[in-house]
Amino acid sequence: MIKAVSDRQLQSAQAHWLIFSRDKILVPKSTTSLYLGGWSALEFIAHHQASIVELPPLSEHHSVGAPVYIIDTGAEHIEQDDWELTSLRTLLAAGTDEQFNVLARAWQYVHFLRTHRYCGQCGAKMEQVDWEMAMQCHQCKHRVYPRISPCIIVAIYRQNQILLAKGVRHKDTNMYSTIAGFVESGESLEQAVHREVEEEVGVKVKNLTYFDSQPWPFPHSLMMGYLAEYESGDIVPEEGEIVDAQWFDIDALPDIPPKLSIAGRLIEAVLNKHKGG
Repeated sequence: MIKAVSDRQLQSAQAHWLIFSRDKILVPKSTTSLYLGGWSALEFIAHHQASIVELPPLSEHHSVGAPVYIIDTGAEHIEQDDWELTSLRTLLAAGTDEQFNVLARAWQYVHFLRTHRYCGQCGAKMEQVDWEMAMQCHQCKHRVYPRISPCIIVAIYRQNQILLAKGVRHKDTNMYSTIAGFVESGESLEQAVHREVEEEVGVKVKNLTYFDSQPWPFPHSLMMGYLAEYESGDIVPEEGEIVDAQWFDIDALPDIPPKLSIAGRLIEAVLNKHKGG
């Protein structure tokens, strides 16, 4: 959860600052890392002091060595010399695993608080619970927690080839990636793998192997990765979702996601699997 920051904390400690404006983050110009410093350097957003919260680490694995403070300026447009707004995707791709974890968690909390100001059951104003990460309606007692949307992502291989697809979102960047999609209600992860693969590229797979998972904050996905062997069928890209899908030789790959993402690591796993025989 997140917790309020006292005046004493602000004056005495350096911290990593996540300053959100709409869906971007304010960082020092020409950098791809979070600002590490004191509150005194942020006088231009002093009017947000009362809303500063701390994001404590979930465990030692999530620690970044200094407190993490969050300011959500909402839709406020911020222009300040030596500072610039940077996309979340840019910071995720350029940072360390620790920065990735902090950014992913912080954005999901910010998005949750922005989108749950009013009760979805009775329409009354909601208030944040101070002992867990939740929003409570005191009128009808409805309580909500941050949404986590389970998704599968799968790398499909046959012999020395991997099946990669270019989605609509990557039409201009020409990036190819693995197959992914949301898990439906009442569906197992394995069932979702088979369904999504058939829907998006028209083939059947077998011999599923669980690989790893990764939170993906766009806006609140939890990606669960699999490796799968091709079984049968010809590639038929799903209209409106997939621009192109092909089999690629592992030594002649197109532009692919970075290894910081689970998609990049799945592709790497297929390459290593082939090299290892």
